[in-house]
Order: sequence, then C-alpha cells, then structure tokens
Amino acid sequence: MCLGHTGAHNRVRERPDGHAGKTTFVKLLLRLYDVDEGAVTVDGHDVRDVTLSSLRDSIGYVGQENFLFDGTVAENIKYGAFDADREAVVEAAKRAQAHEFITNMPAGYDTEVGERGVKLSGGQRQRVAIARTLLQGPAITVFDEATSAVDTETELLIQQSIDDVAADRTTFVIAHRLSTVRDADTILVVEDGRIVERGTHDDLIDADGLYANLWRVQAGEIGALPAEFLEEASQRVAQQGLDTE
Repeated sequence: MCLGHTGAHNRVRERPDGHAGKTTFVKLLLRLYDVDEGAVTVDGHDVRDVTLSSLRDSIGYVGQENFLFDGTVAENIKYGAFDADREAVVEAAKRAQAHEFITNMPAGYDTEVGERGVKLSGGQRQRVAIARTLLQGPAITVFDEATSAVDTETELLIQQSIDDVAADRTTFVIAHRLSTVRDADTILVVEDGRIVERGTHDDLIDADGLYANLWRVQAGEIGALPAEFLEEASQRVAQQGLDTE
C-alpha cells in the first residue's frame, strides 16, 4: 500500500462484519506493527526508515472514542500543542465546527469538561478531538469511524470538519456510513483484508458491485438488491452470532 502526501481524501470502506482489515491499514501506517512483505511508504519513504517520533508527529488520528482529561475545553484542545495561544485554539475550534457550542457553555473555553469529557456529548467530544488534531497541524490525518456514534445532525457538522481538514492535507476516512465517503477523491472498498473496488462514488455506483449494493442498503432501496448479495448478508450476520458466543 502506497500512501502519498497529495492532499487527496483516501477513504477505506469496511464491511458490516467489522473484519475487513481497515484498522490494520492504520496500524501499519502508524507502525504499531510492520508489514511482513512489501512496504508502506509516505512521499516515497518507507515508514521503517524514519524515526517513530517523526512519523507519528506527521499523523493526526481521530477515532470513534477519543480521550479527554479532567480540565478545561481549551486545555484539552491544546493537548499536544501546549504552547499554542488562545487565538490558535479558537481558530482550530472554528475549523472543527466546535466554536459555537463552546462559546455557549458557562465559561466558554475555560469550562471544565469533567473526567473523560463526561460533561460533553459524544458529538462535542468528537469535535474537541478534531480541534486538537487541527491545532497540531499534521501532514496526514486519519478519521477512524469518527461519525459512527453520533446523530445525523452532528454527523453533518463533523463531516464539515473533515472536509475542511481534507482541503489542505492527505486525509484517510474509515467509515461505515457511505454518506461520509461519498465526496472522496478515491474510495477503497475492503473485503477480507483486500481492496476489492477502487474509484469515486460515481465510478463505483456505475460498476454495480459491492459498494453499489451497500449504497442501496443505506439509501433504503432494498428491492433493488440482487438475491446473491442478500444471501451473503444473511451468512455474515449468522457468522457474527457464532463469533459472539
């Protein structure tokens, strides 16, 4: 897998059973473990040939659950960029679609969020985490299921944040909700650890393959799904039940 610093959105689409391998891609990029064969490169450089600190300083990660500590909103945004001034913190929050809700809080940016951000909603915690990542200014950002646990309106706000981030840096977005990846420059559809489809949303719809069928599911077009896809979906759901026993 070659990851280029092009400023493009590259988004990995995981199958519903959760075993496609998309998290593995992120771990390989971050060198949480290394490849057995081949190489992962960034701007032509094998990630094994650079220091871990320089590699990870260049990558910002926003997951489904992000840790906030017991402190103020501003302190949580500044985590990792401790010398940042208030102006920079506010600018990062604005880009993360977080400024409005923060200024509506009792003490604004000086509001205490509680242990693990308990005083904030899930969507608010996500946007604070995005602001933190933006403040650090990484060359590459990874959003790993960042919208999976929020409501539709909050998803829209987070999507705006992602679009703003992706405008000037390489951005990987891993998502179950296809609305999150629809506008990506390149969508990678992953099945059983392999990329089985690649292209824009329109390309993949025209190809009428796995992505197109998953899009029909999320668009409510169940009647247009082929019998083979429905049978495979039934088998996957049955396997999930066995995996949890």
